[in-house]
Amino acid sequence: MSAHASDIAFSGNAPVTPRKYSAAHIIGSDDEAIRVAQELAARFAIDAARRDSERILPYEEINACSAAGLWAITIPAAYGGAQVSYATVGRVFATLAAADPSIAQIQQNHNSAVFWLCKTGNEQQRAFFLGEILRGARFGNANVDVGGRLPTGSAMTIAPDGDGFRLSGTKLYSTGALFADYVSTIGQDEQGRRIVAIVPAGHPGMRILDDWQSFGQKTTASGTVIFDDVWVPALNVLPIYRSYAEWPQNAVTQISHVGIDAGIARAAVDAAISFIRDRDAASLSSGIPPIGADPYVIFQLGELKTRLHAAEAMMDRAGREIDRCLANPGLDTIAEASIAVAEAKALTTEIAVEASNKLFELAGTRSTHPSFNLDRHWRNARVHTLHDPVRWKYAAVGNFYLNGVRPATSGQT
Repeated sequence: MSAHASDIAFSGNAPVTPRKYSAAHIIGSDDEAIRVAQELAARFAIDAARRDSERILPYEEINACSAAGLWAITIPAAYGGAQVSYATVGRVFATLAAADPSIAQIQQNHNSAVFWLCKTGNEQQRAFFLGEILRGARFGNANVDVGGRLPTGSAMTIAPDGDGFRLSGTKLYSTGALFADYVSTIGQDEQGRRIVAIVPAGHPGMRILDDWQSFGQKTTASGTVIFDDVWVPALNVLPIYRSYAEWPQNAVTQISHVGIDAGIARAAVDAAISFIRDRDAASLSSGIPPIGADPYVIFQLGELKTRLHAAEAMMDRAGREIDRCLANPGLDTIAEASIAVAEAKALTTEIAVEASNKLFELAGTRSTHPSFNLDRHWRNARVHTLHDPVRWKYAAVGNFYLNGVRPATSGQT
């Protein structure tokens, strides 16, 4: 790990000393990635409810993920990575999210940064930054401008200055920045094209504020990042507009969201089943009719499980469409990958919200007691599904199949 990558100085309740870690494990295959995710998820699930209720930021858990190699699984084999399929990416995110969706979301923007590096970076940039990630470095984001999205994509200009670039601005919803070794921030060049600057943690002029407040996804620390006259070398700036024009960038970004919602839905369904079984077991001698014998409960749980499995199957299909597009990129395959992800996202959004709501209807009044903190599933579903609004999805799908209109490549589908 290079010195500038580990010189971390955060504000808020984050560490103010450099992050120390051993070289990360390098995952070698899709099967290993899924197995590692399952092993970590089993550990993370144990204290997930407490982290949510007390807002304990998951530093140890994030360190475990990157040390285990999960943050490097999409790095190409030519650079030493596993280059897993995007069907595997969806499954890894779903597995982590079923345990703790905040942990999964913190990695989401990192995967986008890896894709930018692979598809728009020059050889020097790829060799350096992908090598950093293989050794355990993490990327966070600072992409959303105060005041919302503009037609140009960003209000912040990243302007040439000597042998580097200079930028100033304030960004919101900066998921992962508080845990990162590098913070990527989207701006525009002098021609109005979308580019990204990669700012090392602790770099002069960058402040990371832990001011995220929400009733769900409480421990993502998706706060504010302020850039005050920050200068970075040319090595740290990428022309990511090319990734949106020439590659399925939107689909790659959104498959992680699909996985997170699928994981939240799985957790909610499993929590309902577990609660009902435990409640019925405790009431065997009380004469109280078992919830598990209610035919309407049985029916609705069967319906939820079926819809969950359908959504997960669509997630796998979307991942395969991304892989197919990457093997043969073009306007048609980019559109098909984007539409496949949009279809999956529509279904995972709906089942996440419905399953986390039905949990209480099926499990009964006692399930609302604060000691169980089961409402975290609904809160997480309600907040996370807003990140990538599903209201655009069905319209994009219908317009594509009916009128042959490809979804836009410059923004969300």
